[in-house]
Amino acid sequence: MNIQEMTGLEIMQAFARGEIPAPSICETIPMQPVEVEYGRAVFSAQADKRHTNPLGGVHGGFAATVLDSVTGCASHTVVGAGEGYGTTDLNIKMCRPIPYDTKMIAEGKVINVGRNLIISEAYLRDEAGKIYAHATATNMIIRR
Repeated sequence: MNIQEMTGLEIMQAFARGEIPAPSICETIPMQPVEVEYGRAVFSAQADKRHTNPLGGVHGGFAATVLDSVTGCASHTVVGAGEGYGTTDLNIKMCRPIPYDTKMIAEGKVINVGRNLIISEAYLRDEAGKIYAHATATNMIIRR
C-alpha cells in the first residue's frame, strides 16, 4: 500500500479499517475514527486523568485537539492522491466542561472546498447528543 498514490479518502478509510497505523496523537488523546466518507469524519474520544488542567477539570486542549483532528480528517477526505493539508485557522467555542471517562463523539464536515483552502466545522457531543464544543477550521491544500 503506497499512501502517496492514494486519495485522502482512501487513506482515511484505510486508517478507519486499521490498515494504516494510527498516528501517535491517538495515544496522547484517545480517539479513533468511527465513520469516514467524502467530506465527513466521525471520531470517538474519551478524556481521562491525563488530560486535566491545574484546576482538576479536563483541559481545553483535549477538545481543541479532537476538533482539529476531526476537521482535518474531514478535509483530508477531499484531497487528491499525493496531496496533504495543514491547519491555518482553528476557532473553538467551548460550550460546557468535558466530562472524564465519558465517550464523546466528534463529527467534522467540510463546508467549502476552494482551489487552495478547505473550510470545515465540527461538533464534540456526548452519546445523547449534548454539545460540549464547536469548531470551524480552515485547511490549506498542500500539493507536491
